[in-house]
Amino acid sequence: MEREKSCGAVLYLMKEGKRFYLIEKMRLGHYSLVKGHVEGNETEEETALREIKEETNLDAKLDTSFRQVITYSPKVGVIKDVVFFVGEIVSLDVKAQEEEVNQILFLEFEDAINTLTYESDKEILRLARRHLK
Repeated sequence: MEREKSCGAVLYLMKEGKRFYLIEKMRLGHYSLVKGHVEGNETEEETALREIKEETNLDAKLDTSFRQVITYSPKVGVIKDVVFFVGEIVSLDVKAQEEEVNQILFLEFEDAINTLTYESDKEILRLARRHLK
């Protein structure tokens, strides 16, 4: 069985006392949280920060006290772990990575939950929200 590992984050920003979560509409058509494959000897945090920068052009401050892992099989013979942190967006020069991302949305919790495609991402968002309260 082949193993893969990706890392990412539930990204948010505060505006007028409200929390807005970043959701990506991917070129493949689904809505997702920011994440991507570990490269070389990167740490989980380094991977998450690099993927955030590559996919959104944003910088974020990670909260690694929130660390959740989802495991699934993206294809036959492969098991994939995806590690999620929480990240507060600290720069606002947003630009979607053309190769992978169609659109970047900033949504309040209910809209974000209803927009995400996969139940596993929805559960990570619920846990992140609980952590942030």
